[in-house]
Amino acid sequence: MNYLAAVGSLLTDLSDGVLTLTLNRPERKNAVDTGLWHSLNEALVGAASSREVRVVVVTGAGGDFCAGADLTDPSAGAEHQLVRMRMIHDVAMALHRLPQPSIAKVDGVAVGAGCNLALGCDLVVASDRARFSEIFSRRGLSVDFGGSWLLPRRVGLHRAKELVLFGEIIGAAEAERIGLVNRVVPVGELDGFVAKWAARLAAGPPLALRLSKALLDDAYESSLSTALDREGAAQAVNLSSEDGQEAIAAFLERREPRFNGR
Repeated sequence: MNYLAAVGSLLTDLSDGVLTLTLNRPERKNAVDTGLWHSLNEALVGAASSREVRVVVVTGAGGDFCAGADLTDPSAGAEHQLVRMRMIHDVAMALHRLPQPSIAKVDGVAVGAGCNLALGCDLVVASDRARFSEIFSRRGLSVDFGGSWLLPRRVGLHRAKELVLFGEIIGAAEAERIGLVNRVVPVGELDGFVAKWAARLAAGPPLALRLSKALLDDAYESSLSTALDREGAAQAVNLSSEDGQEAIAAFLERREPRFNGR
């Protein structure tokens, strides 16, 4: 199936189980305004309950990922800032709760909330010209969009404090060195590399991948005993599923399995 649509400043493309969400405000380096926040939230919530979506890719148009929240958005002052922040944080939670694997495809700038939008995905692939920054302090702001939770888990507490307190811009190579991203590839290879990863994930066992993702996301809040109990329950679900039976049959028949998500 191939489905392409535009929801405000968000482009959505569903093809072969891969849903690509493209922030489409290139004139603002894809800075997110109120309408785009709402569109992102709607798309992520919808994807979470879709049987057709097996992988979500988040990216930006025009050679940049996302310059964060649009501080020039005229509607930003129309409501109390706490109400506005709840709207923004709804998007962060929708991304975090997404049961399917997610990939951030980052080219150009990923700063502020845009940086944390990328880090909120399960995997981050960056071009060699990508740049990252927790730029909040340079705008007189404190970190948001989940950065205070995400960063220590990605790079450790002291490195997270360095990134946030100084707000410096770092290049793709440094981001890879400190563990902020999974892979850095030449800009001309970015689309192909992410498409290959997304296709591999989309061809995988949806139920098992969702369960593994949930187990890893809960790792920092679990004891080993709790983790083992959850792993056992997840494995029992896998082994009793159609996909589990298909995997065993494919192994015995020496062929590639065909997973249907049931």
